[in-house]
Amino acid sequence: MSKSSAPAIPALLLVGCGKMGGALLSGWLERGVARRYLVVEPMPGDLPILKRPEVERLAAPEDIPLDFETGVIVLAVKPQVMHEALLPYRRFAGKGTLFLSIAAGKTLRFFARHLGERASVIRAMPNTPAAIGRGIAVACPNAAAAPAQRALAERLLAAVGEVGWVEDEALLDAVTAVSGSGPAYVFLLIECLAQAGVEAGLPVALAMRLARATVAGAGELARLSDESAAALRTAVTSPGGTTRAALDVLMGKNGLDKLIGRAVMAATKRSRELAD
Repeated sequence: MSKSSAPAIPALLLVGCGKMGGALLSGWLERGVARRYLVVEPMPGDLPILKRPEVERLAAPEDIPLDFETGVIVLAVKPQVMHEALLPYRRFAGKGTLFLSIAAGKTLRFFARHLGERASVIRAMPNTPAAIGRGIAVACPNAAAAPAQRALAERLLAAVGEVGWVEDEALLDAVTAVSGSGPAYVFLLIECLAQAGVEAGLPVALAMRLARATVAGAGELARLSDESAAALRTAVTSPGGTTRAALDVLMGKNGLDKLIGRAVMAATKRSRELAD
């Protein structure tokens, strides 16, 4: 990724630097999104990214300088600790600061309750391919988020992949089920495909290599092609051939479409339960 042509924002505050927070920080540094990064992370482990000269790690929010000002606070802590983690940042609410949350299940209503109705908040659901700059995030703003703040959130999220928007926050449950949890479904496909290869007689290492390369290659082909997934599938399916024989199983009465449908509905339901 190249440096952004937009001017760097003066300062950015990141709360939490786990896998997703670290992926975002890496993308921002590569694109030169900000001139200064404050990262509140009590358990840094051995993260080289926190040793970059532009990055200042703080062990606790109490260490943030009293005169520190920022236009955006990115909340990347686990949902179960969000309530406790959020309280020290209430002083920034309503002062033109955008709160961008990537915590699953924590609703705009939750943030209004803890930050006040005047706080500008945008919820986003990214996914783990952000770690290699190939993620996708879907965001939803509250009523207080100004157009310029939406543009800022898009810029931050686009540093690690694609960005989409919804105005109906309830749709984020389905987004979570499809793209947020989706990488796990793909990894399971790799596991199953490799195991099936072993059961068909292939050596374990070769079966896994074939499964990984096939899924990765097919995904890249789908990304780059102008054709629909259905058209790409049809193009490699000869009548009466081996692929057709396999698809007759996968597209049967209780085939993959029904299974994936049930899986996505289960994840959507669980996302709603967590929000409640």
